[in-house]
Amino acid sequence: MTGRRVTIIAVVAAAAIGLGWVMFTALGRQLATPTPDAEPPPPRPAAGSTVEPHIAATLFFVAEDGVRLQGAPADVPLRDTPAAQARALVEAQLATDAPAPLVRAVPAGAAVRSVFLTGRDDAYVDLDGAFVSGLGGGSHNELLATYAIVSVITTNLTPVRRVQILIDGREVETLTGHVDLREPLRKNEALIRTP
Repeated sequence: MTGRRVTIIAVVAAAAIGLGWVMFTALGRQLATPTPDAEPPPPRPAAGSTVEPHIAATLFFVAEDGVRLQGAPADVPLRDTPAAQARALVEAQLATDAPAPLVRAVPAGAAVRSVFLTGRDDAYVDLDGAFVSGLGGGSHNELLATYAIVSVITTNLTPVRRVQILIDGREVETLTGHVDLREPLRKNEALIRTP
């Protein structure tokens, strides 16, 4: 090999190494710097913990006017079956405090005994006696509490169109003497206030 060829090969090799070094360091800086639109990664659960999947649902509370129900968004645990999902929705309705300025439509301390669905698009919700004993007086309180339960299921579980409320495993004519519960009830759109 001649001296000139060796010099050319050495220059080309040095240029290739230099160009490689520049590209490597520039690419490394670019990868290390987050772009402004990049979303941060979701938080990872702590070791040994699990994150339960949720659905975005609508719960119902007494509106500011005191006359109608108003929906409010809430996260409700995701369940495997429609009946289990209906139960999770009613449990969330009973357990969730109303966001201000709304007010609870259902009595605090009431519990779900069971929920089951029929093949006719009906749901049966069995509540404990605390649901009745915790209701304030008046036909309107009974109306709003009843339709909060009906609405939470029919709004969030689309196959269900009607809901029958049972108390302590038995069919009842009314909760406190005003709303007829002898048949399953449909959602009452006239009672829902849209903000």
